[in-house]
Amino acid sequence: MAQPTDNRPRSGPCLRLLDVFCCQGGAGMGYHQAGFDVTGVDKDAQPRYPLAFHQSDAPTFIRTFGTGFDFIHASPPCQHDSDCQRLRSNNHPDLIAPTRDALNATGRPWVMENVRGAAAKLRNPVMLCGAMFGLETYRHRYFETGGGFTLPQPPHPAHTAPQAKMGRPVPPGYFGQYIGNFSGVDQARRVMNVPWMNRDGIRECIPPAYTQYIGRAFLATTQPLEVVAA
Repeated sequence: MAQPTDNRPRSGPCLRLLDVFCCQGGAGMGYHQAGFDVTGVDKDAQPRYPLAFHQSDAPTFIRTFGTGFDFIHASPPCQHDSDCQRLRSNNHPDLIAPTRDALNATGRPWVMENVRGAAAKLRNPVMLCGAMFGLETYRHRYFETGGGFTLPQPPHPAHTAPQAKMGRPVPPGYFGQYIGNFSGVDQARRVMNVPWMNRDGIRECIPPAYTQYIGRAFLATTQPLEVVAA
């Protein structure tokens, strides 16, 4: 496996962040906005990923190259634990435990994210919600931390706006769900601040505001780690 390369000019000594299972880059963009130099990894080609990208199996890449990064974010596929996929009786692999093992093997600080259905498998997860960041969607996501990094649970605002039904247009004053075969791609791009994504990316993405918050929390409590050659 070749070491990933990124020939983009750098404006300063940014910390290097590895974004695995990156899909179209909602998480990666949030870390980029927080000030990290981000490399995304996914087993599938991701031509819409807006940052440096390497196509590879994520747990293998973590074990091979993870020590060369200051911080690692992982979003194992959520389909195994999503309500939508269970309703359809679809089978998907459960990669949470193998990903955790790979992350711990690096000795680096990390975050692993997943959906509500997987929360019981995560260890002391922090829940983030769109209402915490002024977004017009709730989209609860759960974040386990490790490698010496901890994240405080921010206050959870009351859900005062009604939520549109799954797959339906979003009426004025409602919050959208934007999952499955949802209506309103342009609206979802605006609400979640992901203008480069298509429907496939939006239905699974983390809004960048979530990981910008996590990235800033990490930067506020740490100094750059010594990079170990892979």
